[in-house]
Amino acid sequence: MTTSTEGRTPRPSSHALRDPVQLLALGFGSGLVPRAPGTAGSLLGLAAAILAARWGAWIAVAITVVVVVAGVWICGAGARRLGVHDHPAIVWDEIAGMMIAMLAAPPGWGWTALAFALFRAFDIIKPWPIREIDHAMRGG
Repeated sequence: MTTSTEGRTPRPSSHALRDPVQLLALGFGSGLVPRAPGTAGSLLGLAAAILAARWGAWIAVAITVVVVVAGVWICGAGARRLGVHDHPAIVWDEIAGMMIAMLAAPPGWGWTALAFALFRAFDIIKPWPIREIDHAMRGG
């Protein structure tokens, strides 16, 4: 990892992408963008959801389930390797979450844009009960 300014979480270096687990956890590098890594990961998830939907609804659901289930392990292993619970650079959860949101979105670019905007808003705000769950997982 590289260090950053005092009091901030150190950002992983691009060398972390040599580790297959980190490559996935960091969203193929999208989590390394200096500003809004969650948005970058969500855009990757949006692209993945759009591609999966081209193969049909059931295939999109199956791919999303695999991404979500694998993501539990990927995010946990990535966090352990970085030494930080829910490190901002770990964006596999944003990829998976965006794919889930897109399963519920009706067809059309307007709905896609709305799903993306609402997903990002809820991910940033973390309304109840997510805020309490996140606080408890951080040991609060």
